[in-house]
Amino acid sequence: MQKAITLAMCLLFTSSVWAGEGQVHFKDFNDYRDVYPSNEVKGAFHKRLAKQFEKHIVKLAEELPAGYKLDVTFNDIDLAGEARFNMDNVRVVKDIYFPRLEISYSLVDDKGLQVLGATEELKDMSFLDRIKSGRQGALYYEKRLLDQWFASHIVNAVKR
Repeated sequence: MQKAITLAMCLLFTSSVWAGEGQVHFKDFNDYRDVYPSNEVKGAFHKRLAKQFEKHIVKLAEELPAGYKLDVTFNDIDLAGEARFNMDNVRVVKDIYFPRLEISYSLVDDKGLQVLGATEELKDMSFLDRIKSGRQGALYYEKRLLDQWFASHIVNAVKR
């Protein structure tokens, strides 16, 4: 009897799995406002940034219902902080160097109909005043911008 209940519960929970798809596009990294590495080779830094942003968008898109597709293009990237090129080659993070992302996106539902499509400039001018939550990994402030955009624009559009 217990096995039958467990099996029924598993079947119920697997039918409500969210599994949207995410796709990410980038323009030429040399044309972006501020994607300068502090102490890393420029090409390797750009590849790492692209991989981090792509991984994050794909993770966010997995929260969408099955069949939904989120397509994001990064038109401009201005990372938090400013790269200083001196003996140490560091990125100095101060409140005047806030993160800014310009993205174009489209959201397509499981029937192939476009739900949303727009270009947005995401920025957080008080990014250092906010409480940091969770692990602080690479691109923390930029990922937080994307999380806020996803919650306010994409999730709200899906709920309608």
